[in-house]
Amino acid sequence: MSDKESYKTEIPPDEDVSLMDTTPLLYGYGSMHTSTSGKTLDNGQIHTFEMKDTDKEKKKRTCHMSKETKQLLNNIKIFVLLTATVICAVIMSINYEKEPGGFAVTVSEDEAHYLNLSGNNVDGSAAYVKISVTGAFEDPKRLSSIYNVTFVVRRIGDEIKEIPWTLPIAKDITLEGGEPNTFHQLFYLDRDDPDDEYELVVSSNTEQTVGLFVSFNGLPKVVEGQVIYAAIILFLVYVLISLDLVHRTLAAMIGALAALATLAAINERPSLHYIMNWIDYETLALLWGMMTMVAIFADTGVFDWAALVAYKLAKGRMWVLITILCVFTGVVSAFLDNVTTILLMTPVTIRLCEVLSLDPKLVLIAEVLFSNVGGTATAVGDPPNVIIVSNKEIQEAGIDFAEFTLHMFIGVIFCMFAGYGLLRLMYRNMQLQNFETQDIADTQREIEIWKRAAARITPTTKEENTVKALLLEKVVTLEHELSSKIYDSRRHTSNIDHSWREKLDDLEDKYKITDPVLLIKSSIVLVVTILLFFTYSFLPIDTNIGWIAILGAIWMLVVCDISQLESIFERLEWATLLFFAALFVLMEGLTYLGLIDFIGDAVSDLIASVPLEHQLMVAIITIVWVSAIASSFIDNIPFTTAMIPIIINVSVSNNLPLKPLVWSLAYGACLGGNGTLIGASANVVCAGIAEQHGYTITFNQFFKVGFPMMLVTTFVAMIYLLICHVAFDWNY
Repeated sequence: MSDKESYKTEIPPDEDVSLMDTTPLLYGYGSMHTSTSGKTLDNGQIHTFEMKDTDKEKKKRTCHMSKETKQLLNNIKIFVLLTATVICAVIMSINYEKEPGGFAVTVSEDEAHYLNLSGNNVDGSAAYVKISVTGAFEDPKRLSSIYNVTFVVRRIGDEIKEIPWTLPIAKDITLEGGEPNTFHQLFYLDRDDPDDEYELVVSSNTEQTVGLFVSFNGLPKVVEGQVIYAAIILFLVYVLISLDLVHRTLAAMIGALAALATLAAINERPSLHYIMNWIDYETLALLWGMMTMVAIFADTGVFDWAALVAYKLAKGRMWVLITILCVFTGVVSAFLDNVTTILLMTPVTIRLCEVLSLDPKLVLIAEVLFSNVGGTATAVGDPPNVIIVSNKEIQEAGIDFAEFTLHMFIGVIFCMFAGYGLLRLMYRNMQLQNFETQDIADTQREIEIWKRAAARITPTTKEENTVKALLLEKVVTLEHELSSKIYDSRRHTSNIDHSWREKLDDLEDKYKITDPVLLIKSSIVLVVTILLFFTYSFLPIDTNIGWIAILGAIWMLVVCDISQLESIFERLEWATLLFFAALFVLMEGLTYLGLIDFIGDAVSDLIASVPLEHQLMVAIITIVWVSAIASSFIDNIPFTTAMIPIIINVSVSNNLPLKPLVWSLAYGACLGGNGTLIGASANVVCAGIAEQHGYTITFNQFFKVGFPMMLVTTFVAMIYLLICHVAFDWNY
C-alpha cells in the first residue's frame, strides 16, 4: 500500500452510514485514518477514505530490516561454524591415529626394566612424553601402599634427578575377578639437543614379580595449554547451547569434533574404535527402551484420559486443576523420563487451559517445574540421574536404583510441598485467567476474515467502492463488539468455571481410552519393567537398567503386536540420544585434556582447607549450590557428566563418604534445571510445543517463576541433606 491512497465510494444520501474518523484495527494492526468530503455527484454523496501509512506498515519495514540483519548474522554464524569444523577436520586429517601398542614389562625388587623412548613415538620435536601404564594398581590419589612401582624418564647416561612417579600395587595382584586399571603421567624432556635420547626406568620395591603394560607417546610443547584449550571448548559449547545458536545435539557434535581435533594437534588422536568405547551405552539403552515403551503406551489414550479425570476432579476450579496437573506430572516424571512426560502432557494441558479459560503459559511453567522436581526422585526420572546411576564407579560404591530412589524420594516430598507453597504465593498476583474465551477467539477470527475480504478489493467502480466501505464498516462494528466482550470477560473473572459441566461433555467425546486392550497389555509390561528397576539388584540375575529397558521395550513390541514400527520409532527423541552420544565423546575428550582433573583438584583443595570436622558439611553445601547455579545457566546433562569424577575424587582424597556427595550432585543438577528456560531439556521441549500452539514462553517469563523455585527447593534439599548426613550420619 502506498503512503496515501484514496477510495471514492458512492453512498445514497438516505442511507445512514456512520464512519469513525479513526478506525481502530486489532492487536498490532495499527490504525486506519479516514476523512469524508461533502461532494455531490449524481444525487449521491461521495465519501473519500484516505488510507494513510499505518503503524503496521511501519512495523513491516522495521521487521524487514531486522530480517535482513538477522539473515546476515545467521550467515556469519554458519560461516564461522563451517570454518571451525573444516579446520578441525584438516587438523585430524594431517595427524595420524595413535596406534595401539606398547611393551609388556615385569619388574621386582631385584629386577628393573629400561625402555628406550627415542624412535618409539618420541622424535626430536617432542617436548613431553606421556607414559600410560596398565596393571594391578590402585589410584595414587585415593590409596597408598608400602609396595609400589616407580617410573622415571631420564636422558640416557644421566643420573635420575626427577621425582619418580609412583603407583601403589593392588592387594589382589593377580586381578582375579577384576580388571586392570590404566594411569597416565606426563614427563618433561629437558632437551639440550634434538638428538638427545631418553629412556624410561621402571622399578619396584616388592620381592614378588609384577607384570604391567607400558606405552608412551611424544607430545609437542603446545600440550602445556591443554587444560585451557579444553575449558575454551567447553565454554563455546555452552555458548552455542545457552544462546540457542544451533541445536544442542549439533553443539555437542561440534564440541566433540573440536576436542578430538585438539587431541590430534597434540599427537593424541584416538582411533574410531577407541572413541566408540567412550560412549555409555547403558544410558542410551535405558533412554531408548523407555522412549519406545512410552510411545506405545501413549497410543492407548491413557494420558488424555488422565487429563480428563483431572478436569472432572477440579469441577471447574482453577487451582484444583493446576494442583492436579502439577502433582500428576511430578509423579509420572518420577517413573518415566520427564522429557517424554512433558511431550505427552503439554498438548493436553494447553487444550484444558483453553477450555477453562486459563493462560496456558503460566500453567505449563508450573507443570514443567514440578516435572523437574518429581524427576529428581528416581534414577530414570531425569537425565542427570540416569548418568549418575549408570556410572560404573558409583555402582561399585553400592548405589543402585533402589537405594538412589530411597534417599532422593524423601527429600523430593519436602521440595514438592515447599515448591507448591511458593507457587501459590507467586501466582497470587499474576493473571492466570485468560480473557480470550472461545467467543472472543471466534470474533477475532471473524474480524480477520472481513479484513482480508476488504483488502482483496481493488475499487475501480462505484459499486466496488461501496462494497469495500461496507466491509470496513463491518470491521469497525465487530471491533466494538470485541472490546465489549473483553470488558465483560474481565468483569466476570472467577477462579471457578460455572459452565464446566457443559465443557466436560465436549472433553469426554475427545479424551478417552482409545484402545483398552492395548492399555492392559502395555500396562502389564510397563509395571513389570518398573518393578525390575527396583528389584534387579536383589535378584540373582546379571543385568542392569539398560538391559531391563531394552527387554521391556521388546516385550511390549511383541505383546502389543506392533506391526508399524516406523510410526513408533518416528516418535522417539533420536536427537536426544545423539546428544548423549556426542556428549560422552566430548566429555571424555576433555577428560583426556586434563580439564576434569584440574577442576577436581581445585574443589578438593577447597574442601581440604576446611577443618576436618566440617568437611562433609562444606562439601554438601558446596556441591549442592554449585551444581544448582551452574545447571540453571548451562544444560544440566553435560554438567553432571563432568561433575561425577570430581565428587569421586573429593570423596577419596578427603576421606568423605561418597553417597551424600552423590545425593548432593543429583539434587543440585536436577533442581537447578528449574532456574532458567535452558536449564533442563524438559523446559526447552515444553516451550517449543507451546510455541507451536501459539503460546510463546519467553526467557524472562520462565525466569520470574523458575529461579525463585530453584532457590527454595535447593535450600530445602540442602537442609534435608545436612540433617540426614551431618546431624544423623545416614551415610550407609
